[in-house]
Amino acid sequence: MFQTTRRRLAIWYTAVTAVLLLVFATGFYFYVRNTLIDRIDDTLNHVVEVIERTLVIEPLNFPTREDKNKLQVNIQASFRDSTDAVEDDHIDLEWFSPTGELLWSTLSEALNIPIHANRTGETVWIINKSQSDQNYSLRQVTQRVQSGRQVLGYLRVSHPWFEVTKPIRQLILDLILGASLTLIGVAAIGWLLSGLAMAPIRESYGRLKQFTADASHELRNPIATIQTNVQVALAEPDIEPQQHQQLQVIERLTRRLGRLVDDLLFLARQDSGIVQQQWIEVPLDALLMEVIEEQQAIATTQNLSLSLEIVDLPNAEENFTLLGDWDQLARLFTNLVSNAVQYTPSGGQIQVELEVAAKNKRNSPMLHPALQIKVTDTGIGIAAESLPHLFDRFYRADPARTHRSAAGSGLGLAIAKAIVENHRGQIRIDSQVDRGTAVTVTLPAHKSEASRL
Repeated sequence: MFQTTRRRLAIWYTAVTAVLLLVFATGFYFYVRNTLIDRIDDTLNHVVEVIERTLVIEPLNFPTREDKNKLQVNIQASFRDSTDAVEDDHIDLEWFSPTGELLWSTLSEALNIPIHANRTGETVWIINKSQSDQNYSLRQVTQRVQSGRQVLGYLRVSHPWFEVTKPIRQLILDLILGASLTLIGVAAIGWLLSGLAMAPIRESYGRLKQFTADASHELRNPIATIQTNVQVALAEPDIEPQQHQQLQVIERLTRRLGRLVDDLLFLARQDSGIVQQQWIEVPLDALLMEVIEEQQAIATTQNLSLSLEIVDLPNAEENFTLLGDWDQLARLFTNLVSNAVQYTPSGGQIQVELEVAAKNKRNSPMLHPALQIKVTDTGIGIAAESLPHLFDRFYRADPARTHRSAAGSGLGLAIAKAIVENHRGQIRIDSQVDRGTAVTVTLPAHKSEASRL
């Protein structure tokens, strides 16, 4: 129990840290990425401003009457001094006519990308259909150049996108590595801190278990003495009727208190791991017959039908043998059958079914055989919201409901679950209000050496 809680605390520490790291890494990634993009866009815009100021604008060489006042850009004079400078910064220039025709470029081949006048920058992908390994991307800024109302042309400035992707990829690797190492460290520290946090709880729980065991053990003798004295007093022939009735109440309450002490002592020893297991080969069919025989008298007085059905397999021997503790198994099924008797109205039916089950059936001999015991009744049932808590100690599904016998302590199903887990089995409860309850117990079967020969 403590190891499970400690593990959950460590997982929670690690999970919360992982979420915080993810948020931080995501924010830091986008911050660095946007910063790099802004730096490239600033560089491209600066180049556009510099080139635009150095453009040589002159009248047309042979103007017509209509183009007499129009101007043109002297391309050779304007870009002769800019070529070497932009190549050093991995920047490419393109100059387009007012109609969008490419007139001059520092690129080895035309990009065939339409012009979009956009000073904010855009990312374009260049796909080389003949050579797929030469696909690449560019960051571009396009500026429309005009004099007055006359558009002289378009200047497009491009920068390789790998200037952004290369440091970003390295950043991603660094963030993954750093986050992984941090999570490993947090997991180790979380495991250590959860152990330190659980230490006083474990110590307090150990003291509580020891106190419960000691108190239960010390209470057994006084309770047994009281019960003996009450039974001796009840045997007196001259006792008055009123006193006889009061002694019967005391004897009944003492018997219930004795059962409660026995249950507490069993659970305390179970939690402490000091229960002495008497592992023997147990014929479960014979054990169930004894349990049914013991409970049959109570069921008959309450007008209940109690039956045992054993579903045997043909050509099989010792189907219902398991390795376990006879006393614990008897206590387990006595609790289950007595609960069914206790919560089934007069005229109801209780059926105990024993069969050999298997986890894997594929038209072949059974693999991992198991014994399945199902206790079904037509009682008052249990509400669906109470089913997850039935195995909690001192939990009762409905303290207000009434039944024939006195209220239970709420430890019967907790003891049943502990016994089933001791025998490496499983227990499940299905129930519907006013329709009844079915308790299914699955235990691993065992074959003796004689039956294997």
